[in-house]
Amino acid sequence: MPEPTKKEENEVLAPAPAPPPEEPNKEKEAGTAPAKEPNKEKEAGTAPAKEPNKEKEAGTSPGKDEEDASPPGALPPGLGSRALERKDSEWSIGESPAGEEQDKQNANSQLSTLFVEKPQGGTVKVGENITFIAKVKAEDLLRKPTVKWFKGKWMDLASKAGKHLQLKETFERHSRVYTFEMQIIKAKENYAGNYRCEVTYKDKFDSCSFDLEVHESTGTTPNIDIRSAFKRSGEGQEDAGELDFSGLLKRREVKQQEEQPEVDVWELLKNAKPSEYEKIAFQYGITDLRGMLKRLKRMRRVEKKSAAFAKILDPAYQVDKGGRVRFVVELADPKLEVKWYKNGQEIRPSTKYIFEHKGCERIMFINNCALTDDSEYYVTAGDEKCSTELFVREPPVMVTKQLEDTKAYCGERVELECEVSEDDANVKWFKNGEEIIPGPKSRYHIRVEGKKHILVIEGATKADTAEYSVMTTGGQSSAKLSVDLKPLKILTPLTDQTVNLGKEICLKCEVSENITGKWTKNGLPVQETDRLKIVHKGRIHKLVIANALVEDEGDYVFTPDAYSVTLPAKVHVIDPPKINLDGLDADNTVTVIAGNKLRLEIPISGEPPPKAIWSRADKAIMEGSGRIRAENYPDSTTLVIDIAEKDDSGVYHINLKNEAGEAHASIKIKVVDIPDPPVAPNVTDVGDDWCIMTWEPPVYDGGSPILGYFIERKKKQSSRWMRLNFDLCKETTFEPKKMIEGVAYEVRIFAVNAVGISKPSMPSKPFVPLAVTSPPTLLTVDSVTDTTVTMKWRPPDQIGAAGLDGYVLEYCFEGTDDWIVANTELIDKTKFTITGLPTDSRIFVRVKAVNAAGASEPKYYSQPILVKEIIEPPKIRIPRHLKQTYIRRVGEAINLVIPFQGKPRPELIWTKDGAPIDKNQINIRNSETDTIIFIRKAERSHSGKYDLQVKVEKFVETASIDIQVVDRPGPPQLVKIEDVWGENVALSWTPPRDDGNTAITGYTIQKADKKSMEWFTVIEHYHRTSATITELVIGNEYYFRVFAENMCGLSEEATMTKESAVIAKDGKIYKNPVYEDFDFTEAPMFTQPLVNTYAIAGYNATLNCSVRGNPKPKITWMKNKVAIKDDPRYRMFSNQGVCTLEIRKPSPYDGGTYCCKAVNDLGTVEIECKLEVKVIYQGVNSPGQPVFLEGQQQVLQL
Repeated sequence: MPEPTKKEENEVLAPAPAPPPEEPNKEKEAGTAPAKEPNKEKEAGTAPAKEPNKEKEAGTSPGKDEEDASPPGALPPGLGSRALERKDSEWSIGESPAGEEQDKQNANSQLSTLFVEKPQGGTVKVGENITFIAKVKAEDLLRKPTVKWFKGKWMDLASKAGKHLQLKETFERHSRVYTFEMQIIKAKENYAGNYRCEVTYKDKFDSCSFDLEVHESTGTTPNIDIRSAFKRSGEGQEDAGELDFSGLLKRREVKQQEEQPEVDVWELLKNAKPSEYEKIAFQYGITDLRGMLKRLKRMRRVEKKSAAFAKILDPAYQVDKGGRVRFVVELADPKLEVKWYKNGQEIRPSTKYIFEHKGCERIMFINNCALTDDSEYYVTAGDEKCSTELFVREPPVMVTKQLEDTKAYCGERVELECEVSEDDANVKWFKNGEEIIPGPKSRYHIRVEGKKHILVIEGATKADTAEYSVMTTGGQSSAKLSVDLKPLKILTPLTDQTVNLGKEICLKCEVSENITGKWTKNGLPVQETDRLKIVHKGRIHKLVIANALVEDEGDYVFTPDAYSVTLPAKVHVIDPPKINLDGLDADNTVTVIAGNKLRLEIPISGEPPPKAIWSRADKAIMEGSGRIRAENYPDSTTLVIDIAEKDDSGVYHINLKNEAGEAHASIKIKVVDIPDPPVAPNVTDVGDDWCIMTWEPPVYDGGSPILGYFIERKKKQSSRWMRLNFDLCKETTFEPKKMIEGVAYEVRIFAVNAVGISKPSMPSKPFVPLAVTSPPTLLTVDSVTDTTVTMKWRPPDQIGAAGLDGYVLEYCFEGTDDWIVANTELIDKTKFTITGLPTDSRIFVRVKAVNAAGASEPKYYSQPILVKEIIEPPKIRIPRHLKQTYIRRVGEAINLVIPFQGKPRPELIWTKDGAPIDKNQINIRNSETDTIIFIRKAERSHSGKYDLQVKVEKFVETASIDIQVVDRPGPPQLVKIEDVWGENVALSWTPPRDDGNTAITGYTIQKADKKSMEWFTVIEHYHRTSATITELVIGNEYYFRVFAENMCGLSEEATMTKESAVIAKDGKIYKNPVYEDFDFTEAPMFTQPLVNTYAIAGYNATLNCSVRGNPKPKITWMKNKVAIKDDPRYRMFSNQGVCTLEIRKPSPYDGGTYCCKAVNDLGTVEIECKLEVKVIYQGVNSPGQPVFLEGQQQVLQL
């Protein structure tokens, strides 16, 4: 039988009238075939544990995957089949969160709890209103959290707000609690289900699920076809014969069936068409249609003629429970052994199974048939067998004692009793047509005492008023239960209360009945919190609020459930006035700057809001628009002073008063100002770039202690002052530094207190920083004689703006401390001779530099000086360039300096080639340390060997210098034509007579056509004295000339051949050759490729390659396949086919693959290389050389 679609399943679950049995096709179209009933119970989570086996037996159970996907506990508790109705409707709850997703939400809720009050599940009748409330604490939240309401797993109710749904949110400022409400208006049946509230804030998340139950209005019990509840028992199952009444839950009006004679359903199926199977199964309550069809298929097989059986068993047998059945077969051969089997197990004779033999007939009787005997049987004879089916029918259970109408009061225990025809029979109880399923938390309990069945209702309520019915397989009975309220008396009413803030509020009342009720405040429901508790003990109801707040004031009403009586009470919260001075100093002093506006806001509290009065010196400060005025608010009071003055300083009083008490406080207001400017400072001492200044504190400090001073200075000729200290100077002295020596300065002072900076003081008197020079340097002994010592030194490194007036040279004899001034007047030179010293004495020497600021620190000679002349042997120090021949051209100047040593002053003698030097042609200048030979214009006659002799007493030192003066050579002596043949001429010549005092380095040969006599160079720098001139024009006549060449250049004149050379034609006719135009076009080609390069970060790098092509190719540079255009970090050059890319100060990010692309009309060519930019912090790895790998270009130039 095909399974109904999802839409059909939804229709099965929806309450709809059932069609009469006479119209089974309608029942099939509605998807209400009994075979699907177990599935419904399973989806609703109410099927017993054995039901899946029944479904499997009936062949209509869902697959294993479906069973795993929908376990019996998948729906929330208390959510029946009604919660699954109309999945396609607007208010469908979808799928309830279950399994891993539910666990994940629970885990998230535990990790970050945001709710302080979660919405609770509730119950509402159709057409009534209900409100769900969630509260979130906002103490740690910087903004409002996001709250969403869902129905089921996915439906966001924000889009459903309207006529039947309203969402509301409020914020309580004092308690800092967000309240979110969802109100359902005029509830409908399909509103029932599971709801969820989610709150999120940044990375925090919390959620809460709750259920809504919607009760229907009271109806009548429908008439139900008892046959539709009957289900075929399983084969050998423990639950064989069980009844399933889930099919009775549909509200149908079934026509009363007339009694019909018993029908053999097996014969009907056997003889019916396949299209009528479902109709027969529905009409006769067959649920195991698939199993019966399998058996029917086996029976319809073409049976071969049996050799063992003359007559086989009937296809099926039917018997009532407790009856007797007879199986008969007739054998063809009575000698054959017969064995009977049930479900494959051999049957042995017993009181239940009796075997008889009558001729060829073999008979088996089964006595007292039970439901377990419903099975397949077969008998074997020899190698053959025949089989049959036995169907055991259970007689219907009848209701022998009907239910009776009952009346009761709310809270009482109600028992509804009936009796049936059999003990421990299965009986189903219904309330308004819906099956009652008792559970551990249910108020409904079913008690069975033999044939007596009792429905017990604990603590009856008005909602229990309904029509109750009991149903068996063979009958039913119904009765009405009416539950009314007991008259309610108010034993202790609520009383109005006045409570101090922070105290406990306790509203208590007592009524005559133990019933529940609802508390409201100002018309809104009261929800329990950590601070607010609702207590119900018996007939006493309490509302206890700990730590009363102002928000707790209002009208409270207690309304007993199901009664129209209300118990009202008013709560008035009061609080004595308080003044909060926590924001002020310990002595309650407020400081304000003169000229500013003071707005002193003092927080106050009290309930009702207290009245504040400001006063000063027993004079009240009124509210208004005066310069000094008061402003009062419910939570604060403010004192305002516009443009504060010095006289506003004093003590101000605050008085608060309300019905709960009074409060007083005093505040001291102090008006302060900037201090007066200090007097002009005095400069007490001056240095080279510093001075020391002092001053006195200002007379008036502005009412606030002086914190320090700021100092400024300026040049006298300037108007720009410069601050010298950015940290306050606590003292009254200061030392300015870093001034320019010799420039006039002025200084001034600012005083600073907590209010601000005073005006500047008057400037000090101008002063000029001056300083002595640094000591002279390099004090050395120049010469010593038997009575004198000559000292020399260098000027000081730092002279300063005062300049340098001169030096003072002092000495003292060894063993004394008396310094004697050697010069009576200041000397401006850096050399001085101390005279009149005793021979063989030892003296110490020092020198001082003197300027307008005084004498500098002395510079001492490191050791004592012996006053005695010392002979030093002579020594000549020839410069390195003079150790070789010194060559000069004619006309150039010769100036040679030859240093020497020796003491006393040596005697010098110069000679040239062994003869004395002619002083008229050569100038000699001698000094104590060197000798100079000077020739203004050199001539060739000045060439030669110069000897220098230095003599000190008997010590002699000599040295020689070779000077060579050179000039251009003369022309060759003779040039003649040796031979003429073809296009060639052989020339020869003799070297010049004058070589210019230097070797001939080559010759230059020129030719001239006799017609034009224009000379053209044929050969240059030719070393031989003979040459062959080729490629001459036939028929022309030529002259030739030769120049001589040395290091000074070509000779001024040339020697020409006397004869001419004629290139004869030799009688041949010269034909001009025909030349074809040469194709110079060429595709671009790189003649020098790019090479992989390493560069150093911060140093320019270049990439070079060469390319040729015609027409001239266009060059494009690319980096990582991207063309480089208009980038100032790159410079591109192209010169004579050499292409260069310069990368300015590359960084590691400039590394990559660079490509040079050349394009012309004949083709395109590319070449690329890799550039790696390295950062070297040490500069080099070894002294003098950076590190590069082998084969890499060195880009860094050191």
